[in-house]
Amino acid sequence: MSNIYRTADKAFYHLYDVISDNGIDYDKTKALFNIGFYIKEPWNNKIETSFREWKEDYAKAEWQWYLTGDPKVERLGKIYGIIPKIWERMADVDGNVNSNYGYQWDRNCQLDRVIAMLKHAPDTRQAVISIYDGKEMMKYRHDTPCTTAIQFSVINDKLEMCITMRSNDLWFGFCNDQYCFSELHKLVSGWTGYEQGGYYHFAHNMHIYNQQLGKNSLLQKKADYYG
Repeated sequence: MSNIYRTADKAFYHLYDVISDNGIDYDKTKALFNIGFYIKEPWNNKIETSFREWKEDYAKAEWQWYLTGDPKVERLGKIYGIIPKIWERMADVDGNVNSNYGYQWDRNCQLDRVIAMLKHAPDTRQAVISIYDGKEMMKYRHDTPCTTAIQFSVINDKLEMCITMRSNDLWFGFCNDQYCFSELHKLVSGWTGYEQGGYYHFAHNMHIYNQQLGKNSLLQKKADYYG
């Protein structure tokens, strides 16, 4: 299996087939473990594969919500017009979620500290933002963050990013998360003055839910390939 892709769309298209064909049955999904790959052009972050029917307007709304740092799902509702049911299910009694990544990287000024590190010590190995935190597992009753960490490194004067995930749904999770992560990557690149480099994505468990299997008909695949 190739582990280098030009864009996120190329990664999605190939991984959909790989997981569908080779994944094991695992908790109502087809899943593969310890999947890592590199995206050479993370700024090309639209998912254009036709059978996915990805909604860029929603991904943009989620990104704008993250930028607010507000964990309340009602803020997403104001930006997007409605609150997706999945976020309603994940919210606690106060309407907050743990998986608003902007809320997480704002905690303890993590993002600000990472930017300062990269500016003053570009060879740092400590430019890490922690998302999932095992020390607060009791808070994860309704909503457990899928991402464990975001790390940046300056290599050959380019800002490289690495995302590590405990669990990653290819259909919804990867498509929308990669958009927000690549936008963060672009933002940090601008703030630090380094050219945006590549994006390495690692998931301990990468999966497709059973209801999303079989979407890539031969006709659709031909249309995507020649389109």
